[in-house]
Amino acid sequence: MNDYSNQLGGEGEEKQARIRSIQAKGKDPYNSSFRPTHSVDDLAQNEGELSENGKKVSIAGRVMALRRHGKAIFADVQDRTGRIQMYVKKDVLGESSFNLFKEIDVGDLVGVEGKVFRTRAGELTVAVEHFDLLSICLNPLPEKWHGLKDVEVRYRRRYLDLIMNEEVRKVFLLRSSVLKSMRDYLEERNFLEVETPMMQVIPGGALARPFKTYHNALGIELFLRVAPELFLKRLIVGGMERVYEINRNFRNEGISVRHNPEFTMLELYQAYGDYLTMMDLCEDMLVNVIDKTTGKTNITYQGMTIDCSPPWKRVSLRDEIAEASGIDIFNDSDVSMKEKARSLGIPCSEEWNRGKIINELLENYVQPHLVNPTFVMDYPVDISPLARATKKNPLIAERFELFIGKEEIGNAYSELNDPFEQKNRFLDQLKKRETGDEEAHLVDEDYLEALEFGMPPTGGLGVGIDRLIMLLTDSSSIREVILFPLLRPRLD
Repeated sequence: MNDYSNQLGGEGEEKQARIRSIQAKGKDPYNSSFRPTHSVDDLAQNEGELSENGKKVSIAGRVMALRRHGKAIFADVQDRTGRIQMYVKKDVLGESSFNLFKEIDVGDLVGVEGKVFRTRAGELTVAVEHFDLLSICLNPLPEKWHGLKDVEVRYRRRYLDLIMNEEVRKVFLLRSSVLKSMRDYLEERNFLEVETPMMQVIPGGALARPFKTYHNALGIELFLRVAPELFLKRLIVGGMERVYEINRNFRNEGISVRHNPEFTMLELYQAYGDYLTMMDLCEDMLVNVIDKTTGKTNITYQGMTIDCSPPWKRVSLRDEIAEASGIDIFNDSDVSMKEKARSLGIPCSEEWNRGKIINELLENYVQPHLVNPTFVMDYPVDISPLARATKKNPLIAERFELFIGKEEIGNAYSELNDPFEQKNRFLDQLKKRETGDEEAHLVDEDYLEALEFGMPPTGGLGVGIDRLIMLLTDSSSIREVILFPLLRPRLD
């Protein structure tokens, strides 16, 4: 048996005393293993059968409450699926085991074995016949009603947040269910899940400022990916035809309730499709996922009731901006756009390009009205460097963005597969970088060479997982749906 009593600092005398007391009873305060047969939810779902047969069950979890009554103890034990009451009697356990159970404190982890029954008050309970102390909790848990409220503490010590707040656990259980539902949907349609590099020589696939790192062995500067797009499309060139990745992306941008520098996207590509194919797939997939994970098509988000039943609305970006602001994003000159934008109160400087102005118009005049799911279609080519232009107008890209609950959730387009046009687009982006646009795309010669081998017509789609989970859990901040959001280090 290990002796832990001298391994804590001087301020831990009470903790050391508790460890010594448990060791004195011949027990290790940190057990090696326990194999539960059921979860709390299993017991609730199968109560009738278990009670009828008098079958023994074993569960494991954290003690969240204790009520001592002389020769009997009631304890509430919590696992990830819920909480259940334990009934411990001295004459059932025996004196030595009962005395050890008296050492148990709130926060400790235990494994118990016994039979399921209902108390007179009707509470589902396990009558404990055997128990194991699995791990002791040396620090007091936050007080139930007035404890873990500070959001900064909740995000820094997420483990405590998960222990104390059932609603938080539900958020992350739902997040896992959403990802599983997406995988099931795509795999049923012959999409193959793949992995692509997180460290890239040239960051590409999105207009964003990357994080830089350095590889010592190779002696080269690398970038954390801003998107997996260009690698996934290389796989389309290679004949894999339908691929997807649920990926972590990194963008060196500001932090807000809607932005975290590290975030999760679903990105998929389908050969022989286009942005209309992606629109149909996106709608069908999300309706399917929402129904499977929430059991309904109407969701409530920040006071809004959102009807997600199909069909979803499809509108033109040009028409929506013109109606809201009086600006024609395709016919107005740069000078005219800036003048009109300024008259609306948008503080655009001379350095702003058309894309920046269009984005401001979209965010301020169109997006606030997009509550029910809406596909906003046909974006300018100059802000869509990887998208194919329409046959009718070379200035318009076959692209859409999906908005739900006033939030951008997805982005998709018909992929540009002409290597010569793609190189010209990259060169235009390079000019923007030279004039100070740090988010403009770099020229990726290796990707251009891949296109020269021929990429079939392809539709691509990206869905923001974090924002989707925000919608489905009515969370006001992206940090509520990311287990460990980025925070400044504590000064202490």
